[in-house]
Amino acid sequence: MTKKTISLDLDAYERLCCARLQPDESFSQVIKRARWDPPPSTGAALLAALQRGPLVDEATIQRLEAAQREDAPPEDSSTEQP
Repeated sequence: MTKKTISLDLDAYERLCCARLQPDESFSQVIKRARWDPPPSTGAALLAALQRGPLVDEATIQRLEAAQREDAPPEDSSTEQP
């Protein structure tokens, strides 16, 4: 199995040690059991994402705008006369 060396600060190391279920459990096993909550959805997170740049490219925006201009409402069958 390939291994990768990582650096941990003392607090992270101690937390890993405390998270062991058994003294011989490896840090890899502890990490694989870990569950991290997704980051909270906040207005600040949305603003940061928007400031990183456009979410779609200009060509896509132009195609969507053209499709909206060309889109006609459906005929209303309730007002049609026989």
